[in-house]
Amino acid sequence: DATSNWLWMLAKAHVSSNDAGVHQLVNHWLRTHATMEPFILAAHRHMSAMHPIFKLLHPHMRYTLEINALARQSLINADGVIESCFTPGPVSGEISAAYYRNHWRFDLEGLPSDLIRRGVAVEDATQPHGVRLLIEDYPYANDGLLLWSAIRSWVESYVQLYYPDAGTVQCDLELQGWYHESIHVGHGDLRHAPWWPPLSTPVDLASILTTLVWLASAQHAALNFGQYPLGGYVPNRPPLIRRLLPDLERDAAEYAAFLADPHRFFLNAMPGVLEATKFMAVVDTLSTHSPDEEYLGEGRDEGGVPWTADEAAVAAHGMFAADVRRAEETIERRNADHGRKNRCGAGVLPYELLAPSSPPGVTCRGVPNSISI
Repeated sequence: DATSNWLWMLAKAHVSSNDAGVHQLVNHWLRTHATMEPFILAAHRHMSAMHPIFKLLHPHMRYTLEINALARQSLINADGVIESCFTPGPVSGEISAAYYRNHWRFDLEGLPSDLIRRGVAVEDATQPHGVRLLIEDYPYANDGLLLWSAIRSWVESYVQLYYPDAGTVQCDLELQGWYHESIHVGHGDLRHAPWWPPLSTPVDLASILTTLVWLASAQHAALNFGQYPLGGYVPNRPPLIRRLLPDLERDAAEYAAFLADPHRFFLNAMPGVLEATKFMAVVDTLSTHSPDEEYLGEGRDEGGVPWTADEAAVAAHGMFAADVRRAEETIERRNADHGRKNRCGAGVLPYELLAPSSPPGVTCRGVPNSISI
């Protein structure tokens, strides 16, 4: 009936509003921007620019410290955009802190482990990625596993060139200093947690680096570059709700006003013009690729200067670039497959957030190498 339908729409708006806060404060800010920062700072403090692991990580650290500093000045600061435009308001920082303290685990931040943790996949050694999805048509997971696999293969090939055995990992003082400071200083509050992966073997190193590259590139892209295309129309995903669901027992007059004009009640629950336009401007900026963006799998040379003189490393990166191109072709085919109802059909947007390439601007696609916006 009409009344239940309006109540259901209001309920969905409330859920969407709460989820928008979790998206911004936990999944976006905390789990990519904030938790990557200690690894980037420690890399610059402990590893030479000539160190092979610094060279591997270098494109994935571009601009992140700068954008995080800007976020602290105007987005996540007290009375900043997040506190002003999102439902959590002044407790926004506490939400990030509480999730970090009680739930964040580096060993579960890789894609397969995260899918298992969230209950949408189970371990399955017969599958190419070691996991079986419980939701078959799940675009983020389907495409993400393609990129995860490409990143893992590239990192494992690169690590093997310089670390053929456990002794080479354990005796690398720069590498061990980087990882120790990342945990014991950068993530000092959690330094005694038992789940930190060890750094003793080439397998350990490749696993840690694969997670870091994934977070800086594909994970951040999936969370960030669809914000304006999917949420810029505020009633579709309101970041802030100003009225509770109407309840006859709590407030009979308010419930009567809802029955008399549910459309007006719904719009009055939405953010005001100031909050809405501020939010729209911010997510438009966050969703925009800069003209000088560097995307996953692209060439790594800077200003015509080769990133390495090691021909084996150059060849391994060439194979990675080919894997990324094949992943993009697969994503294009999936988006044209009418059997995939969550990404193809009347009025359904193709899922391109993990399509690696993109022109500049707001495109709802493209996987930059680093968290640069």
